[in-house]
Formats: sequence, C-alpha cells, structure tokens
Amino acid sequence: MNGNPLWAVKRYIAATAVLAALAFLLLPAAGATAAGKPSVTLSKSQAGKGGDITVKGKGWRPKALLMMLVCGQSTPAAGVPGGTNSCANDMGRAVTTDDKGTFSKKLPVAEPPKPCPCVVHVATVTGEKAQADAVFKVAGHPVRPLPKQEGGGKLSVLTDTQLDGSSGVLTWFGAPPSRTFVFTVGNVGSAPVKDPVFQVGTSHGVFAPQWEEQQWRGTIAPGKKAQIKLPVELSAGAHGSYLVSLKFGGKVLAEQPWDVGRPWGVTVFWILLCVVVPAAVFRIGMAVVDRLRPGRRRGSRGSRPAGRHRTGRIAELTDRLPKLRLPQGAVAADEAARTPRTKPPRETGRSATGAGAGTGTGAGTGTNTGTLPWFTPDTDPGTGTAPAAGQLSAPSENSPTTKGNT
Repeated sequence: MNGNPLWAVKRYIAATAVLAALAFLLLPAAGATAAGKPSVTLSKSQAGKGGDITVKGKGWRPKALLMMLVCGQSTPAAGVPGGTNSCANDMGRAVTTDDKGTFSKKLPVAEPPKPCPCVVHVATVTGEKAQADAVFKVAGHPVRPLPKQEGGGKLSVLTDTQLDGSSGVLTWFGAPPSRTFVFTVGNVGSAPVKDPVFQVGTSHGVFAPQWEEQQWRGTIAPGKKAQIKLPVELSAGAHGSYLVSLKFGGKVLAEQPWDVGRPWGVTVFWILLCVVVPAAVFRIGMAVVDRLRPGRRRGSRGSRPAGRHRTGRIAELTDRLPKLRLPQGAVAADEAARTPRTKPPRETGRSATGAGAGTGTGAGTGTNTGTLPWFTPDTDPGTGTAPAAGQLSAPSENSPTTKGNT
C-alpha cells in the first residue's frame, strides 16, 4: 500500500489543502494586527510657519477623539520626552476617527517652544492610550541634538497610586484644591537612579494634560523600591472630573482619577448678593422718593412726630422747673388769663313798678331783671340803706358812688 503511487498523490493533495486552510485562517489575523497599530502620514515633510499640512491616520480605534500637535526635541523612536510642554499647544487640532479608524485633517504649521528635530504627534484624548509620531521639519526653526539620557536606571510603579488629603473650608469658597500623589516605584534597571525628576500632569475632560516637573530627592538602587509623595494642586474654583498622570523618562507610569466637588460657597455668596443688593437699592430709592415727594401732607410721617415730640418735651421741661412765688396781683392776673372767657348775661330790661326789697319807683316803666357783672348792690353811705330797685353802684377805690333812678 505504501508503494502505491496513487495513495502518495492523495496524501500530498490532503497536506496541501490543510496548509492552504491554515494560511487562509492566519492571513486575516495578521491583517487585523497590522490594521490595529496606529500610524500617521503627512502630505509634506517640511513646511514653514503659517502654512498647513494634511495629516492622515489609520489603524486607530473607531470614533476615537485624537489631538494633533507639532512638537520639538522629539523623534518617532524616542517619542516626546518633554511631554506636551515641548509642543505648540495653541495651534493644535482635534479630530475624530470614522467607523474604520481612519481620519484626514489639516494642521497649521507652528514653531514649537523647543528646537527641532520635530514630529507631528497624534495621541488619543479619551479611552485607551495610543499615540503615533511622524517626522516633520519646521522651515526656519533651530535644530539641536537630543539631550543624552544619563544612567541606566529604569523606574516602574509597583503599587496602585492614590491621592491623599481632603478639601478644607476655603476650598468650598473657591480656594485651589490640593492633594498629595502617593505611589511606590522600583528600580528595574542596572544603575541607581539619583534625584529622579517626575512629570505630574492634570487634565480635565478632553483637554491635554498640563505637565509640571517635580524632583524627588533621594537615590533608588537597582532592585530597590521607594515610596514617593508629590503635591498636586489645581486652579482656583476648579470642579468636575480630573485625571492626574505621572510620567518619567517620557513614559506615562500611572494615572489617577480625581473628582473635585463644586465650590457651593461661591454660589451661595452670589445668590445672597443678587438678593440683598437689589433690596437695599429699592429701600434707598423709596426713601429718596418719599423725601422728594411734592404733595406730602403737613401731618405726614416725616413732620408730625417732630412737632409733637418738641411740644411734649417743652412741657416736660417746664414742669421740672422750680416753682417761683409771684406777687398776689400777678398770680391773680395769671389765673384770669388762664381762665376761659364767658359771655356776660344779656339784659332783658329794667322795671320800676313796685317798691320794697329789690324794687324801686321812678320815671322808668320797665322792670329790671338783671344786673351787669361789674355793678354790685351797695349801701348808701349817708343813710346806710340799700338803694332801691334800679339803683346800681359801681365799686371805687375811695368810696362807692350811688346813682339815682333814671
């Protein structure tokens, strides 16, 4: 059977079919792997400030938000050691990939803050981290060699990072929130790391991190570890979801989310200000209008109490004065002035028809029924008898004078 040529041919055909099937299965996987690696191409490799280039990318995550920047002191192999601080951040552009993970967008050419070699740096803003660089030359921009990497030490974060600290009362009124970024690193290299310089960045939403260099004093020997604490502070009035990133040697070592509460004290202050100030202005305006109103009554609120209180005050002070003894004539005159005057009784007529007490005979024919208040009956100084009816006498200082019948 083994010497049968037909059997050998069948075996060869079967083996060939198996290999073809394996190749068919492996080719899509290789294509997917190649398509899953982000890449960037440029329409121009060199351009001057003020121009623009077209940046195309493929192999990115579908519907991913990307940021494109022109960065200095960078190469595709070394990446962007200085972080976004070496990039022209003000001229960056954002782009979103399509369903296939590709994009195409124009990018204005700007001079980065660091000298060239330069790259066009494209990185994801949200979600899984991915980045790609393309060599680019800014015409007229200075060129300097890349700084040498000192030492052979390499740090790696060993434990989970955390943010220690809490917000105080001043933070509730808009003071800058602050925390302490705590993490443990180990030296996995072959040389000690002395006084390492870390980059701590804070980002909010879709914005790129703002990096700040912080140096830790100490030496980490190969195979050793150390706990490091670095301060982190946000701007005044910051609130919302932030992301704290740690970078060393151009590589992001760790990231820690940070939810910052809203400074409600500032909101309460503005609410009170918007309520109290209009109320005070309204009261002042009403007082001014009440003062300047032309038709105010004399007995209005603004004038009546003043006169009344003044009169009562004068009466009170008068009552408290010591009593002065006045002459008897002055006292009588004062009492007469205070006594209300009354009308004198009217004369109804005079009568002289009868005789006797209170009556007299004379030429008159009327009956006297009343007397004037300042005339009183008196006796005759000669006879000592009372005058007859109709005869009245007025008092005198020396002697009374009698009047006859008329």
